[in-house]
Amino acid sequence: MNAAPLSPEDPTQLGDFELLGRIGHGGMGQVYLGESQGGEPAAVKVIKPTVVDSETRLRFAQEVEVLKTIWGPRIAAFMDADPDAEQPWLATEYVDGPDLRKHVNTCGPLPTVLVASLGATLAEALAGVHKQGLLHRDLKPANILLGPNGPKVIDFGLAMFTESSASLTAPNTIMGTPACMAPEQANGVKPLLPPVDVYALGAVLLYSATGHYPFQAENIHALFHLITKADAKPDLSGAPDELIPLLTTMLTYDPSLRPTLQNVVQQCRAVIEAKGLKVAQARRRLTSHVAQSTGGVQDVAIPPTADEVIPSPTAEAEPTAPEQQPAPPVPAPATPAPSPRVRARTAPRSGGPGIRHSVQAKRVAQQLREAYAQHAKF
Repeated sequence: MNAAPLSPEDPTQLGDFELLGRIGHGGMGQVYLGESQGGEPAAVKVIKPTVVDSETRLRFAQEVEVLKTIWGPRIAAFMDADPDAEQPWLATEYVDGPDLRKHVNTCGPLPTVLVASLGATLAEALAGVHKQGLLHRDLKPANILLGPNGPKVIDFGLAMFTESSASLTAPNTIMGTPACMAPEQANGVKPLLPPVDVYALGAVLLYSATGHYPFQAENIHALFHLITKADAKPDLSGAPDELIPLLTTMLTYDPSLRPTLQNVVQQCRAVIEAKGLKVAQARRRLTSHVAQSTGGVQDVAIPPTADEVIPSPTAEAEPTAPEQQPAPPVPAPATPAPSPRVRARTAPRSGGPGIRHSVQAKRVAQQLREAYAQHAKF
């Protein structure tokens, strides 16, 4: 569990969470590795003072309320928050693994069957979100964490209730990440409907299989022109033949022609089964592949590309705070020593012999599971 050390100006406690180190940052604030009083690890997002104003607080409070309503095994769980604090903060479940963008950047695209596994898992997760009356609206590789128990979706900062007509966005402002943005979202169409998340998932799967997005351009203006051009075709070069039909329909310009999320699950299952595997086997292979591929990769910052975050005068890309979290270290035969990059916890506050918190026990248990997965017959 690598994390950069806290800076002198960083808080050391927020609510009931002790902050142990930095694990990510974005335009809106900083994400810390925290720990609850009971020893549960947490990703604690804090809005930085320079951007705290009434509108930011309202958006942040909206994110908190949205997270309180969402549940599911593929969603990083809400733990606690205080949007009214001097520095508003939000704590969610800590997922000990790299985000998809970092993994592809450092280890290369995923094999076909693992892309299909990722697609089935995420489509099912998004379908659950939609059943709760919500849209994610900003699904992208950086918002998908590849944890030891499978992928999880994070950052619902732009999520909206599908039936709601209220918006905190200015009339001529478009919020989201251009690289994965559906044409109707880029055109400012309102209200947005579930196909926007289908398109974004298609962009995510294309990226996981090829390392590139549907449209790429030298600047944000050219990129938006391509996305909103009805006859522009997404770049599917490098995509596996088995996935091209699905990706083509997911990334189609007309939202009414995109498949439902349930249909995406079924098509991904068909790709997996054509390889002679069951869906559960493919999911285990995905987690094992990530653990093996990232075991020796150091925690390095990967700057976003221009088509991911750059705003334009007519379309603003939301400067979200990606909760990117580092890859686990290579498993060792003995219990590994504490990471020198995280502030060591060698003794309880009240004195007595030094102890490690439950995070370390979880690490050892995960190493044993990964060792078993590498030799299991599936």
